[in-house]
Amino acid sequence: MSRPDTPLLDTVHFPADLRTLDSAQLRQVADELRAEMISAVSVTGGHLGAGLGVVELTVALHYVFNTPDDRLVWDVGHQAYPHKIITGRRDRIRTLRQGGGLSGFTKRSESEYDPFGAAHSSTSISAALGFAIANKLSGKPGKAIAVIGDGAMSAGMAYEAMNNAREAGNRLVVILNDNDMSIAPPVGGLSAYLAKLVSSNEYMGLRSFAKKVTKKLSRRVHDAVERAEEYARGFATGGTLFEELGFYYVGPIDGHNLEHLIPVLENVRDSEQGPILVHVVTKKGKGYGPAEASADKYHGVQKFDVVSGEQAKAPAGPPQYQNVFGAQLVKEAERDPTICAITAAMPSGTGLSKFAEKFPERFFDVGIAEQHGVTFAAGLAAQGMRPFAAIYSTFLQRAYDQVVHDVSLQNLPVRFAIDRAGLVGADGATHAGSFDITYLATLPNMVVMAAADEAELVHMTHTAALHDSGPIAVRYPRGNGVGVALPETPERLEIGRGRIVRQGKTVAILSLGTRLEEALKGADRLEAQGLSTTVADLRFAKPLDEALIRKLLATHEVAVTIEEGAVGGLGAHVLTLASDEGLIDAGLKLRTMRLPDRYQDHDKPELQYKEAGLDADGIVETVLKALRHNATGVDERHPAEAV
Repeated sequence: MSRPDTPLLDTVHFPADLRTLDSAQLRQVADELRAEMISAVSVTGGHLGAGLGVVELTVALHYVFNTPDDRLVWDVGHQAYPHKIITGRRDRIRTLRQGGGLSGFTKRSESEYDPFGAAHSSTSISAALGFAIANKLSGKPGKAIAVIGDGAMSAGMAYEAMNNAREAGNRLVVILNDNDMSIAPPVGGLSAYLAKLVSSNEYMGLRSFAKKVTKKLSRRVHDAVERAEEYARGFATGGTLFEELGFYYVGPIDGHNLEHLIPVLENVRDSEQGPILVHVVTKKGKGYGPAEASADKYHGVQKFDVVSGEQAKAPAGPPQYQNVFGAQLVKEAERDPTICAITAAMPSGTGLSKFAEKFPERFFDVGIAEQHGVTFAAGLAAQGMRPFAAIYSTFLQRAYDQVVHDVSLQNLPVRFAIDRAGLVGADGATHAGSFDITYLATLPNMVVMAAADEAELVHMTHTAALHDSGPIAVRYPRGNGVGVALPETPERLEIGRGRIVRQGKTVAILSLGTRLEEALKGADRLEAQGLSTTVADLRFAKPLDEALIRKLLATHEVAVTIEEGAVGGLGAHVLTLASDEGLIDAGLKLRTMRLPDRYQDHDKPELQYKEAGLDADGIVETVLKALRHNATGVDERHPAEAV
């Protein structure tokens, strides 16, 4: 499709260009910026609704503040697509989330206008506070501006930061982007007038003068008058909570009305008060009818037709892992009234929407509060319920202390459903589930399972539901299954017991998770070269099937472990077992294959795994190098560990 006509936006390459325009021209810039973003995302796919909601806010912030010297920190960078377009990256905006292209989030290495990378929620105020205090300590003039959505305000970290923000003074500005009206009363002329009034130098100056006068009367009178003024202003504008946390509150104001936004932000920029919180009300999907009508559906999109809004449909295929888990959990809950489901602001993403519909009293969306969610699950388990905490691998990292202290240490039977395990494609390193095998399998009492396919996920969900002797986790990837038939009756797996999928004599491939399909392909190629190959699906990273592993290591010339996780996971545990059993001393050739010790950039998942060497080609190469080493005595090491 043709690109939109954007004559004024074409003159804006960086924010400095924007500041040369008259404020009356900013409406046209915003309209053209919105059209350009819609056009770009229709080609690449990605996050749409959040970015459309902050178009005017983006223009206003870069117009009023002196970025990049003033540090603009976006909370959850998926709302920063318009920001990328006007900060020197428009020529690459149609490479968003593509291999070698722009990240879908803010990224320090991408631009000086991205002072802080953000793809996980609720980090912006803490980071901006760090910038503000650093400027204060070094005598630099710049301000720090955090833009945080009200969804991110459900995380305790945001309040921890605000509680610590007084020291920043007027160097810190927080923009609360309230994009579903969950906090704000209806905005209009009165609220805009109040926001402009309380942010004005005249009002702030009068307020400061009044404080000086009351101080001369008595401390008691001064404190009483100050508190009365704050409560009166908070009552009129809705900001009492933020005032109590030490912020000067301004708002709510219409985040799509530039005539309201610009003067308020200019007042805030020039104010000697601080820190200041500006409450801005916006609408997700603003300016694009389909996205306004269905904010959830257009939060993240596939490629789509701009005119109709119709998204490209993925070809029909096997069910998604998250939906397989969700459907099986419904069946388990029909059988067992003690089963509960917990998610952290991801009901559809974790496949729990149908559970929520059928068992609303047993479904809990705790918001972006993974720490609370895990300890809440621990409390439920301690009182005899059977909770499933369904949390993305990368987000469960945020609750690790709770997993250790509140669950594992007390040996409570919390069930962890770990979605998005392994590499995740376009979302890149920030969302990759690279570390959960390592960080969970190191914990006493923890059972860690990894589903090789969608049928195995059914069995493992059932197994977790019946496991009452301690915490248990099942990990599974993003996307579709491999196409195996789902079992009509789930099987309760024996804890710590793997299975032989293919029997051979010379090479043993010990697979964990969905690399099993590649392991079988690799075995086919090795067999074609005369190398008889066993393939085992270990099923469990902890406890290991020690008897099976001992047998395979003792009866095969070369053994290879493969997993979709970082160093320290399955391979490390198998190496430890081999060392403890003295198998290494007997001349065993053992190789471990896992993700590289670095963060991989976004790309198609199959290309990411190929880059990591975790495909059939990588398996064959690893085995052949190990065999050449056996024959020559020269250690031709693959990037995998060699023993």
